Amino acid sequence: MLRAILSFFGGLFSFAITALFFVVFAIGGVFWYYSDDLPSHDQLASYAPPSISRIYSGEGRLIDEFALERRLFTPIDDIPEQVKDAFIAAEDRNFYIHTGFDARAIAVAGYEAVISRGENVRGASTITQQVMKNFLLSGDRTGERKIKELILASRVEGTLTKDQILELYLNEIFLGQNSYGVTAAAQTYFNKTLDELDLHEAAFLAALPQAPSSYHPVRNRDRVVSRRNYVLGEMLRNGFISQAEHDEARALPLLTVQSGDFSSSRANLPPRDYFTDEVRRQLSSSFGEDEFFAGGLSIRATIDPEMQVHAAHALQRALEQYDRGLGRLRTAGETIAPELLENENQWRRALGELELARDVTLGNRWYPAVVLEVSADEARLGIEAVADDYHAPHVIERGDISWARGSLSDNLSVGDVVYTRRVTSDSDNSHVRWSLRQIPEVQGGFMAMDVNTGRVISMQGGFSYQASVFNRATQAQRQPGSAYKPFVYAAALDSGYTPATIIVDAPIEVETSQGLWRPTNYSNQFYGPTPVRRGIELSRNLMTVRLAQEVGMDVVGGYAERFGVYDRAQQFLAASLGSQETTLFRMVAAYAMFANGGERVEPTLVDRVQDRWGDTVYRHDQRNCVDCEDRALPAGSGPWISSSRARVMDAVTAYQLTSMMEGVVQRGTAARTVNLPVPTAGKTGTTNDARDVWFVGYTSNIVAGCYIGYDQPRPLGRGAAGGAMCGPVFNEFMQEAVKKYGGGRFRVPEGGYFLNIDRDSGARLADNASGPNVISEFFREGVEPIFGLAAVIDGGFSLGSDLPIFAPGESYEALQRDDAGRGTAPSAPASLGSVSTGGLY
Repeated sequence: MLRAILSFFGGLFSFAITALFFVVFAIGGVFWYYSDDLPSHDQLASYAPPSISRIYSGEGRLIDEFALERRLFTPIDDIPEQVKDAFIAAEDRNFYIHTGFDARAIAVAGYEAVISRGENVRGASTITQQVMKNFLLSGDRTGERKIKELILASRVEGTLTKDQILELYLNEIFLGQNSYGVTAAAQTYFNKTLDELDLHEAAFLAALPQAPSSYHPVRNRDRVVSRRNYVLGEMLRNGFISQAEHDEARALPLLTVQSGDFSSSRANLPPRDYFTDEVRRQLSSSFGEDEFFAGGLSIRATIDPEMQVHAAHALQRALEQYDRGLGRLRTAGETIAPELLENENQWRRALGELELARDVTLGNRWYPAVVLEVSADEARLGIEAVADDYHAPHVIERGDISWARGSLSDNLSVGDVVYTRRVTSDSDNSHVRWSLRQIPEVQGGFMAMDVNTGRVISMQGGFSYQASVFNRATQAQRQPGSAYKPFVYAAALDSGYTPATIIVDAPIEVETSQGLWRPTNYSNQFYGPTPVRRGIELSRNLMTVRLAQEVGMDVVGGYAERFGVYDRAQQFLAASLGSQETTLFRMVAAYAMFANGGERVEPTLVDRVQDRWGDTVYRHDQRNCVDCEDRALPAGSGPWISSSRARVMDAVTAYQLTSMMEGVVQRGTAARTVNLPVPTAGKTGTTNDARDVWFVGYTSNIVAGCYIGYDQPRPLGRGAAGGAMCGPVFNEFMQEAVKKYGGGRFRVPEGGYFLNIDRDSGARLADNASGPNVISEFFREGVEPIFGLAAVIDGGFSLGSDLPIFAPGESYEALQRDDAGRGTAPSAPASLGSVSTGGLY
């Protein structure tokens, strides 16, 4: 009997051993099978998680952020102990003990799942396993993924230290609200750094991994507070905090950004604008979108925030002035249902949900508002983010829209969404009244940069970025009109002509494939033999065409390509009047080379880019400071900065051209609107039917340019011209730029000499001559100038027999019009042919 019993148990033991062997063998086989094609865990040692790329101004102020996943990488040594303890207590209390997976936790979770018949299924993944899932595997809840997770967790424990694994976890984990990692989450929920977090706030963050999308601090407040308190209890149970600390933290209310208790971290950032969006566009092209949005780049931009505001306001003022001159009042294009207007909370909520421009500060901040009541002489508004008793009453009177046709009730209806701003006293900034505003239909662009370094200090691509993200400074292809003429004159000056060379201003006829082309001057008059200087000062079309014909459009086009105005310049004569489209960005950069004496300069919006480790991966300024390390520099001496920039034009030519364009500002087409306390040069541009108006100009150190026109080109109306509309924009901005950056005389290069010339006739005058007609002209050494009618250039075109010659002292009709620049509506649309014929002046 005993032998039979022993034999039975011996057989049972043998069976158990055999079964265990087969189970172990089967498990080993399964693990071997799934371990064959696993991703390499070694890459975790050099893993760089996707991080936020940040843009800083030149002064180091954060001005914008870009990210697909909002993450700020923080080394494990910089993460406070209470944050680490909170996550370990909540997610993996045996983290520093197990070898990648917690067998006991897996067994307990399996037991509970079995006895509850699948109703109580809880996770048993360790922090190491979660790292494997987040980094190397999918989030599928399958047995196969779990096996792979266990294998990788065991392997990585032998490759990385516990702190390295925890560092990866705390920087990778998704914590809701598009926040990845504890540092970004601390900003998102509390607008704090990790060091500033209180114990209960750290416990809140550690509560989120269980259900980051569900644990919203407002919508699911009770649930998330319960989970936070659970984490505090686990921290107490595992000895991370004392009973007193636990009780104090548990009693505290949950205060977050989402519930309005803290301001958002983005509240300290200025609204995104054309400048930072253009940085995104350019660097995404250079580095790739993945690197830009996820590379954790630190970008030092060239923007001057103070000058950016001046640029925006200068352009906005001109656009608003033109728009109001048309006499048409418009709403924001949105309406709110009348039934919502009876309840203040409802109309405020509806107004806040509309996508409107909230980034305009011209005069004062512009607010979206809804019309609550309206009559012929008065309209009552409900204003977004403005309490009813703030500078009440919120009423618009008929006199506020005296510039518009019709009464208030003719233009507005109850429920219409409009813009409004405060009108304040110039003397003490006290409130006067509320005023209606509107986003103009006409648009434009403005840009300013340093002529020597190419650093763009301001860029405004339209009236409002939030109203239209299309950047008209860099993306809009427009005809430059007469703003292109300096490149024709530059080619001529380099080809042996001088500012005193005489060009015939007379009618021209050119046979083209589209028919006979008869270019005219803006005044429709002809002025006979005229010096080159006067041709550019008064923007004479016929002189420019004759000069281009004489020099050759292939030569002129070569200059435009060399300066970067075009990649491939057109060769027909109309192109000499600026009929080929280009961008404001290219034009301003090209004019910078006139200003700096003819040296190539590459425009840039970025000074430097550093990667997540602080290594510089791009630097714009390639100049070399030869003696910056020399401590023995004499007093008053500056270091020598060497440059290897290429020369794109002769320095003498650059100075001659600058001198002639100073005449544009002093007595030419910009004389009425540009008036700065330092020497200034520039050129106006107005295309046929005034579809585009331009002014590009510069001082000795800053170049700036403006264009105005409709996005779908159409005439701006009688009296619209570059000098009248863009000149004031340039002047307003440059008044502030001169205060900050100064300015001086344009540097006179070597290789030339001055002679007195009659600016009207081009005749040589005595060295001691004086008078309004005397101009000191710069000539190239080694070239004997020919004066007066002895050197008349006709471009090979025949001359009329009865050519009217106008006397000195002529004036331009456009500068005398009372309505210049206010945009009187055109009487008839222009034809396609008139668009393609180029500039006027």
